[in-house]
Amino acid sequence: MQRSSMETSISLFPLDDVELLEELCLPKGLFPLDDVEEFGYDRSLGFMWLTHKKKKDHVFKKIKQTVSYATEVTTIVEKRRMKKMSGVKTRELLLWLTITDVYIEDPSSGKITFKTGTGISESFPSSSFELE
Repeated sequence: MQRSSMETSISLFPLDDVELLEELCLPKGLFPLDDVEEFGYDRSLGFMWLTHKKKKDHVFKKIKQTVSYATEVTTIVEKRRMKKMSGVKTRELLLWLTITDVYIEDPSSGKITFKTGTGISESFPSSSFELE
């Protein structure tokens, strides 16, 4: 998708990312907020992107999981789900796997699931991804 041709709501403030995640019933700490240069969301398409100044590795301490964020992250969002994600990888053993989907199937479970392009999925407590 080309961003230049879309009607967008662009802000340079990371808080908008947090508000959108909250609106979508997703944990507010899914993306690191430091070094965010741009956040955009096309509500009509459900297309969201954010750009960082540089690639960022982030450790989610509660689950001891390292996640790498490219300078540009894009995804299609809907309530309790992000799909067709690009720019996010997780480290499993010695491999970096691209995360393609993030979703909360059953809100009462308190779990959020991450699915890779290889079909591997893993669930964690949603509370592990709240703002630190």
